[in-house]
Amino acid sequence: MAPPAASRRAWAAVVALSLAALAFVTTELLPIGLLTLIADDLDRSRSQVGLLVTWYAAVVVLFSVPLTRLTRRIPRRRLLGVTLGVFAGANLIAAFAPSFPVLAGSRLLIGLCQALFWSIAAAAVNDPFPPAARGRVVALFSVGTALAPVIGVPAGTWLGQQAGWRAAFAAVAVVGVLVAIAVVVLVPSYPPQAGGAARGSAPDRAAFRWLVAATTLGVCGYLTFTTYVGPFLLDVTGLSEGTLAPVLFASGAAGVLGTIIVGQFLDRRPVAARLTPLAVVAFALLALYPLGALPVAAVTLIALTGGGYSAFPAAAQHRMLQVAPASTDMASAWLSTAFNVGIAGGSLLGGAVLPAAGARPLALIGGLLVLAALTVLTVTARSGRDRPERHTEANTARMTP
Repeated sequence: MAPPAASRRAWAAVVALSLAALAFVTTELLPIGLLTLIADDLDRSRSQVGLLVTWYAAVVVLFSVPLTRLTRRIPRRRLLGVTLGVFAGANLIAAFAPSFPVLAGSRLLIGLCQALFWSIAAAAVNDPFPPAARGRVVALFSVGTALAPVIGVPAGTWLGQQAGWRAAFAAVAVVGVLVAIAVVVLVPSYPPQAGGAARGSAPDRAAFRWLVAATTLGVCGYLTFTTYVGPFLLDVTGLSEGTLAPVLFASGAAGVLGTIIVGQFLDRRPVAARLTPLAVVAFALLALYPLGALPVAAVTLIALTGGGYSAFPAAAQHRMLQVAPASTDMASAWLSTAFNVGIAGGSLLGGAVLPAAGARPLALIGGLLVLAALTVLTVTARSGRDRPERHTEANTARMTP
């Protein structure tokens, strides 16, 4: 039987927000693929252009929570539409930037948009659905994030190489406009506090704090290794530079698959769905330490890390929607901050270890950090904090778009 019109529209809104996530992550990482082109055109060093990614992450860390507090009373359809509109405009500024400072300023503006988007998107995408369906919703939304390194960044890099780096940012601006229109048409309009996912379905402040801590540790561990996966494959595994792109593509494709798989279990086996991705990443990283010199083993294990890591954000977001102690928007802002602190911390830690000890220890250090994150969530689950959700009229009501 075909789903009712309201349900079709609600699922279409999920797809639109997933495409928005794809656009945001693509834009975040795009300077990496276009680094040499931007540096040569604007007469800057490659390290200076690389800072465009660092500054971007710093903006997300610093402004996620304050922006969410500042906009907490604005209806989500309006706020998402404006955020995506500004995102498109900032990318257009980047495309026509006459100098590096203008490009850097546009990147800071895009970072502000991303800080706000990740804070409010989780609740907005889940509001029309009851808690029993949120695992599937979160997984579909997360597919956009997983597709960014597989489709978005390679496509943007290719376009930049063919038509100039400015064309890549202009293309993202066009996507941003189209997604903004789709969001305004599809997302229902209501006060933030009236949404079906405005509050955690089983609020637990301690469980949420442990989730934030575990997320920071796990992301830090993964990025400690993955930021420098290139040197690992070249120096430890002995692969040629020409093989790096296929290996990274395989890891990204495994990430898409992992996100889809975890979505099948979030509603039925939420604890297993939350612990398994971290267990896979920890196992793969720790195994890379002794087996990294074997090409087949290294490629397989790196693909496993990609699959496990990409599945974890969906599981973490699903858990956040359960245990958020107050507003899920604020909880999402803190979770986004945890991810970005982990990203920055992992890249800094790996960068400190690499010159002194080489790339091989990065797998061991990263694996131990992910194992610590897994331990935190396992202990939390066994302590009884994964109790059944308290389904109330408030958290089971459907919003009609």
